[in-house]
Amino acid sequence: MTFTANIVFFFTFLIAIIVPITSQPCNSYRFSNNIKYAACEDLPVLESSLHWNYHPSSGVVDVAFNKANAKDSSWVAWAINPISKGMVGSQSFVAVHKSNGTIKTYTSSITSYATMLQEGNLSFSVYSLSTSYTNGGIIIFATFQLPPNKTVVNHAWQEGLVSEDGTFKAHSFSRSNLQSYGTINFISGKVSKSDGDVNSRTMLKNVYGILNTVSWGIMMPIGVMMGRYLKVVDGLGSTWFHLHRACQSLAFLIGIVGFGTGLYIGNHSGVHHAPHRCVGITLMCLASAQVIVAVCLRPKKDHKYRIFWNIFHYIVGYATIALAIWNVLKGFDILNAHNVWKNSYAGIIISLAAIAIILEVTTWIWVCNKKRVKNSEDHVAIGEQLT
Repeated sequence: MTFTANIVFFFTFLIAIIVPITSQPCNSYRFSNNIKYAACEDLPVLESSLHWNYHPSSGVVDVAFNKANAKDSSWVAWAINPISKGMVGSQSFVAVHKSNGTIKTYTSSITSYATMLQEGNLSFSVYSLSTSYTNGGIIIFATFQLPPNKTVVNHAWQEGLVSEDGTFKAHSFSRSNLQSYGTINFISGKVSKSDGDVNSRTMLKNVYGILNTVSWGIMMPIGVMMGRYLKVVDGLGSTWFHLHRACQSLAFLIGIVGFGTGLYIGNHSGVHHAPHRCVGITLMCLASAQVIVAVCLRPKKDHKYRIFWNIFHYIVGYATIALAIWNVLKGFDILNAHNVWKNSYAGIIISLAAIAIILEVTTWIWVCNKKRVKNSEDHVAIGEQLT
């Protein structure tokens, strides 16, 4: 091989590894069954494209939804919503790619945000439905009857994973997954996307993450540290208690807003994560019980039942902190937050834990020295009385 040929080969190889590989444009895609479609559109997210033939005389549409790079043990879906922009009312075509390589295709009418994409009939006639798996991509082929006088409809496409027991997992909460919807005009071929709702949902998602991270994940641990370590400082009197109560009360109020925001997102986005949701509800119950017991049922220090109140207060308090930290970290994963945010929060928790360890050791030394000095003073006083 000549020197010039080597140079050409080198630069060709260099370009091949530097330039990102892009998906094949929809208008150049060739289906293995030689079906041709008059119109197509490369969808903006999730490596998907849509191909269709519209028959004006009958109102029938032939559609091929192509999802590239489909994962094993996953589901993909394409749907139209003839009645609204929301998820409820969507009429979906679903393909499930099982771990053994087989693919199941069926229809599912979405009637609630808590849907698990159960198999069922659609609100319009479906004449044929099939799927294929080619070069790592799943293609859903469908022929269906458009609703009367409907040539412009809302459509959405989505992907998610399937657990080992066959349960559908909720789709990701990433920006790409939240952007996978828009409108389609089967006559003009115009496909548009809707960014306004995506931006508002993204903002709501960020607000939800900030509220719960600050309240449950940061302020409550700090409030516990105030209550444990400030009360041994001489000269503070009851100031430590007021600081502890103020911090925990503010954290609880912010946490209520964050909890309500989470319920709203879950009920209006169709995204459900059972462990995260259950722990969140448990946190609210524990925190509410803590507030009720602390405010309404706290006995005086010399009361005989004070010991039981203390045990309840400590156990519930530390259980709340542990669950809160776990749920915040889980929330970062659910929201697909950048690693810098999760790492920053982990750094804050590690720093608070380190400070707590230092304060714990210092407090024990302080208390032990204080007891030793007091015992010495008591012995001196006793000795003076005896003499």
